[in-house]
Amino acid sequence: MKPSAAIGFEPSERRVAIGRGGGGGASRVEAPASSMPSGSGRAAHARAAVEVMRSGRRPGFLLGRDSDGTVLRGRIHFLFMKIWHTDQVARMQFQWDWLCFSVLLLSSVSAESEDSEVEVEGFDKNSEDTNVEKGSSSLEVEYKTPEPTGEVYFTETFDDAVLSGWVLSQTKKEDTDEDIAKYDGRWEIEPLKENTVPGDRGLVLKSVAKHHAISAMLTQPFIFDSKPLIIQYEVNFQDGIDCGGAYVKLLSKSDDLNLEYFHDRTSYTIMFGPDKCGEDYKLHFIFRHKHPKTGDYEEKHAKRPDVDLKKIFTDRKTHLYTLVLKPDDTFEVLIDQAVVGKGSLLEDMVPPVNPPKEIEDPNDKKPEDWDERAKIPDPEAVKPDDWNEDEPPKIEDHDAVKPEGWLDDEPEYIPDPNAEKPEDWDEEMDGEWEAPQIPNPKCETAPGCGVWVRPMMSNPNYKGKWKPPMIENPNYQGIWSPQKIPNPDYFEDSHPFQMTAVGAVGLELWSMTSDIYFDNFIICSEKEVADRWAADGWGFKKLVASANEPGMFSQLVTAAEERPWLWVIYILTLALPIGLGVLFCWPSKKIDEDMDYKKTDIAKPLTKGGLEQEVQRKDEDLEKPNENGGEDEYEGGEDEEDYEEENEGGEGSQEEEVNKSNKSGSEEDEMKEADESTGSGDGPAKSVRKRRVRKD
Repeated sequence: MKPSAAIGFEPSERRVAIGRGGGGGASRVEAPASSMPSGSGRAAHARAAVEVMRSGRRPGFLLGRDSDGTVLRGRIHFLFMKIWHTDQVARMQFQWDWLCFSVLLLSSVSAESEDSEVEVEGFDKNSEDTNVEKGSSSLEVEYKTPEPTGEVYFTETFDDAVLSGWVLSQTKKEDTDEDIAKYDGRWEIEPLKENTVPGDRGLVLKSVAKHHAISAMLTQPFIFDSKPLIIQYEVNFQDGIDCGGAYVKLLSKSDDLNLEYFHDRTSYTIMFGPDKCGEDYKLHFIFRHKHPKTGDYEEKHAKRPDVDLKKIFTDRKTHLYTLVLKPDDTFEVLIDQAVVGKGSLLEDMVPPVNPPKEIEDPNDKKPEDWDERAKIPDPEAVKPDDWNEDEPPKIEDHDAVKPEGWLDDEPEYIPDPNAEKPEDWDEEMDGEWEAPQIPNPKCETAPGCGVWVRPMMSNPNYKGKWKPPMIENPNYQGIWSPQKIPNPDYFEDSHPFQMTAVGAVGLELWSMTSDIYFDNFIICSEKEVADRWAADGWGFKKLVASANEPGMFSQLVTAAEERPWLWVIYILTLALPIGLGVLFCWPSKKIDEDMDYKKTDIAKPLTKGGLEQEVQRKDEDLEKPNENGGEDEYEGGEDEEDYEEENEGGEGSQEEEVNKSNKSGSEEDEMKEADESTGSGDGPAKSVRKRRVRKD
């Protein structure tokens, strides 16, 4: 007989015995019951279940008996199914709870990090102290004028509100109308209009449609030898820009340099910065190269950066412009510390620094018999005999018929009967007055008015003027070009970085827009010095501007007002994660008390509370005094029979195996053994016998 799990009490030894009963050798696991209260059925079942799980044995279905004959019909398999499902539900719920908690925690941390960013609101332009309020706390924002941390050739912050060292030009621009030739544009030192930083000021171009020129000498001239050249400054187009520039010129060092006569033709070595007119957005980098043979200077322009420059002219933010020239004849152009252009002074300038070795011979002329025609008309082609060049392209459609109701006698236009001759009409001067023509109202309901004419159609016989087909020209010699000769002005400058020394810096500008803001000029040789300077100046402005920008929600609402279709995207974007969160974080579940276990529902998960209530109810039934003797026990047997029938679907395969193995007589031995141990009046034994017979 196939062994089945057995559980029982041994009151004399106060131990709970769990093992294998049946025809085979018994295998028992004894658990001490000293810690288990006497008469506690729920504790006995629970501890028995724990010991079975610890022993690693698979529980069966039949139950054993204790020494005094009391049958303990617990639901071992049912208990284990409940415990296993309850454990799985608890683990899944625990995992989902942790997942939801992690998502909520990350969301709160993200929100707190966004809220904890520096927010600078409502700067008072006349105040030197700024507080950013957030709830009941405030953060004091303190600006400090940038200080150079290394060797520099020129610095200017304008924070002292004095144009110390700067010279306004007193001259006039040549080849210009006298009314606008003078450099009389006005400059002021002011803070920014928006995102004002207390204590920070800049140089502001104030006049419209005027020439502006201002310059200052370097602390020490910059000599192009073994050190890089770095020029960096800030620009803010506070009112946008229609047409005008914001570039800076590095004036060439010379003995006769007079800043009061600084104008557009003053010699400069480098010009760098933004410039715009119309829809042409530029970022200049120009250097003047001296011809070693002739001594003439020629402007070399860097190729345009492959980025969209429109935003820096229109967003009304402060932008940082940096030019880095290196002794290895390379350069980099940066906007807001991001490289937007780089290249070589030898290869990426227009026109090239070095002229070509050969040029076209200016005295060479194309021979008169030079044939540049790739194809010629076929001289042997003959016009076909049926080719009629006199056929017109359009002819009348002879199949057309005049529509019915056509008003031949009615003109298409008639004089306006309501028109009157103007009172000031002079027939001698203006001629005879005629009423204006209007469409004939009678023609509105008719197919047409006036003389009917047949419509025109394409002439099927039209071929046009005959031309002979084209063939390859046997005498074709190609496109003629002058021959090459050695360039008499050829030279090779292998080190164009060695430019003319720089002695001053200047702004020479024309603008149709005012309030162009300049600040924090620096000329140095070390990139670390320029970066630190930028962090103390431009970096602080950027931080304040970022804090004053509207929040993400405000930006989304503003964008949706301009593009209403964005509301659909917003709704879908919000609804999808919320729906997924509700679906996965709060799954629908039933309380065990409301579950109705059926034959097909054995594998459904149970909670621990439902399991305890079920076990307690059965324990109470077992602990009742046997007032009715075998009748009560028989009723208990009926309860067990009902339980067996309820779990018949889940244990069908196991019971079928047991029943098949017991058909040879092992089942009769088992029930005979039960009769001998319990007596003829043993209700539970009858129940067992009755259950087995019914199932067979």
